[in-house]
Amino acid sequence: MKQMSFFDFIHIDVYSSTPKYLQLTNVIVKAVEKGKLRKGDMLPSINELSYKLEISRDTAEKGYKHLKQIGLLNSVPSKGYYIAHNDFKQERRIFLMFNKLSAHKKIIYDAFVSALGDDATVDFYVYNSDFKLFKKFLTTKTEDYSHFVIIPHFIDGGEFAKDVINLIPKEKLVLLDKKIPGIDGEYAAAYENFEKDIYGALEQAREQLSKYHTLKIIFPKRSYFPAEIITGFVRFCQQYAFVHEVVSDISLEPINEGEVFINLMEDDLVILIERIISMRFEIGKQVGIISYNETPLKKLILNGITTISTDFRYMGSVAANLILDNSKRHVEIPFYYNRRASL
Repeated sequence: MKQMSFFDFIHIDVYSSTPKYLQLTNVIVKAVEKGKLRKGDMLPSINELSYKLEISRDTAEKGYKHLKQIGLLNSVPSKGYYIAHNDFKQERRIFLMFNKLSAHKKIIYDAFVSALGDDATVDFYVYNSDFKLFKKFLTTKTEDYSHFVIIPHFIDGGEFAKDVINLIPKEKLVLLDKKIPGIDGEYAAAYENFEKDIYGALEQAREQLSKYHTLKIIFPKRSYFPAEIITGFVRFCQQYAFVHEVVSDISLEPINEGEVFINLMEDDLVILIERIISMRFEIGKQVGIISYNETPLKKLILNGITTISTDFRYMGSVAANLILDNSKRHVEIPFYYNRRASL
């Protein structure tokens, strides 16, 4: 083959969050499956690949090494890399889309990819909780994906999400983290039950909460977090006679002794801790903190931040196994109360 034709169908998607070396391996696999590359075809050198695709030499080399590991490429010293055979096929090609990047989302991603194994390719996109970008990604992708795994959280426009998601064949759909009302047909889901989860976690914390008189949850006005969290929070406070408040801006909210703050956003946790320390309150005795979503760092901050959290590692592995088992089950992911010194 002429090397220039290689670059007619091999490209890197600058909008994708998938690592570039994996993008490179994915598009070469697709080219073999479609017959654009055949057994014995020589590939461009690592230097040429780096130059033409505007990627680092290390990225190009890592992509080729990965293709050798899965058996698609071979190499001859001083001659280069070539296609080892024509009949290579990866049956699972997955479109994975998260609403944002965060420490706990990375846990989901790592568990998902690990559980899938090497016999699948994953194209990864992040839409920043922006419905327009979400719709663009789903309606402009023409690749023949075997599955679409989607976390559907939006700041605005979420009421229209069902119309876009319903365009996906249900046998290919896996909803992750949240179920959306109005999705037709049988599909797979690994989800949180937000109202039930926060209510149950606060019930487990009742003994520690009893030394405080007021519970405040920090819930920004423009947030992708589900409103069911507020419903569960309010129901708990009413059931057990706690004074309670929904706070939209922690930087302006008064902080008094005897209050517990529940934060959802990581940035709000930083502001909250800084303000409590500056006021010389003792965290865990005078003022309490509960943080939504477990991350490794929260085990260490201030001798430990109390968290209420779903099991993100389990969520990622469940989503992968729903695909591997070709299942249409809906799996509710466990939610935990992790008591530490901040309460």
